[in-house]
Amino acid sequence: MPGKGRTRCDLAIADGRILGILEPGTPVDAKETVSAAGLVILPGAIDPHLHLGHGADISRPRVPGDADRETAAAVMGGITCFIPYLLATDPFEAIFDDVVGVTEAGARIDFGYHFIISTPDQLAGVPRYAEDMGAPTFKIFMNNRGGEGKRLGLPDIDDAFLFRLCELAAAHGGMVCPHPENIEVAWVLRDRLKADSAGLTDLALWNASRPPFVEADAVQRSTYLAQQAGAPLYVVHTSSMEALELGLMHRARGAEVYFETCPHYLTHDVTWDGGKMGKINPPLREARDRERLWQGLLNGEIDTIGTDHVHRDISSKAADIWGASPGCPGLETMLPVLLTDGYHGRGLSLERIAELTSTNPARLMGLDHAKGAIAPGMDADFAMVDLDAEWTLERQHVVSSAGYSIYEGKRFKGAIRHTLVRGQFALRDGMLQPSSVGTGRYQRRRLSSKGRPA
Repeated sequence: MPGKGRTRCDLAIADGRILGILEPGTPVDAKETVSAAGLVILPGAIDPHLHLGHGADISRPRVPGDADRETAAAVMGGITCFIPYLLATDPFEAIFDDVVGVTEAGARIDFGYHFIISTPDQLAGVPRYAEDMGAPTFKIFMNNRGGEGKRLGLPDIDDAFLFRLCELAAAHGGMVCPHPENIEVAWVLRDRLKADSAGLTDLALWNASRPPFVEADAVQRSTYLAQQAGAPLYVVHTSSMEALELGLMHRARGAEVYFETCPHYLTHDVTWDGGKMGKINPPLREARDRERLWQGLLNGEIDTIGTDHVHRDISSKAADIWGASPGCPGLETMLPVLLTDGYHGRGLSLERIAELTSTNPARLMGLDHAKGAIAPGMDADFAMVDLDAEWTLERQHVVSSAGYSIYEGKRFKGAIRHTLVRGQFALRDGMLQPSSVGTGRYQRRRLSSKGRPA
């Protein structure tokens, strides 16, 4: 709980919100009493970075079943709210009501949306998106140059487009979320490696084609431009020591910049034997990068964890390393990874895990009026965890429509027993609750200017 940490207590819930935090055994007139004996109750996790699509298309959900399946995966992992990236070339006003309706019809958890800004019409719409539609966070693919964006159906942009987006975000209470890669340099390295792979394995080859300095260059460039425009910047999927440290240099010089990393960069590197299954953008890095990211989690430099969940199925990895689709699923394993490799493995405190997965994303993404803390008046969103339960993830257990996981065969310590969204069970005793389908609601967001915690 805020300011208290791990506390023995009873929670009173009414109308989907926390009514009170009570001394254990306090008599109350309740319709139902649920025992959490032996469990730790964490504030429900908020995933600030994923792609909710339809089949191989990651742009948007098309039918309620898309939201049903991926939010089912989310509640298996203790996630009670998420914010997918919405991808389109149309102005978002033209599709937004339909997207929200489809998502609400299937969702088991609450959700927001980020908009990916790629066209002049979308750029012009930023004030409306932030102020009227409750979507004040904007992704930009810095690597969409020279036709690189065609894979996602997006046009080219440049640094002037990025700067204009930062100006508009600054003027209208928004925040910019860059995908940072210097793609022109990556093309040079790719072409050399295609001609001579130097005997590198698939994952080492992919990392060598988009090495850390390609990411770091774009991080420092976007951070500096955002600072000049007066906009906060949220750097997604930080994967390398170099990118983090160059971004931190700008933070030390006054830039308002926040850092997200992903579980796969904390647990996997180029030596993993899964090959093409681990092709991700940015790539999996070296062991030293993993260690530096863990240090950033432990010492407070990194602000949030996002899954960058992509639910294309395993057939998307059929081509060689150059042609295989990038991305992997991760909704079901975000909290279990932090409990296993963080809490048990490295002494990452439960309080810090709650900050990374709930409090900080709620604050940074404009959800902290209702989510991110166990406190009176807040939504009763909980992940109830058995810290000592051990289990192994097998492919047949994967709930996401991706149907596979890079964590297959991993032994976890720490299991999600129950997930509650606004006081209702979406997961109970490890079982999905059919009654939760269609109960998720769109969350309008408005950013505050609180800055980073001291």
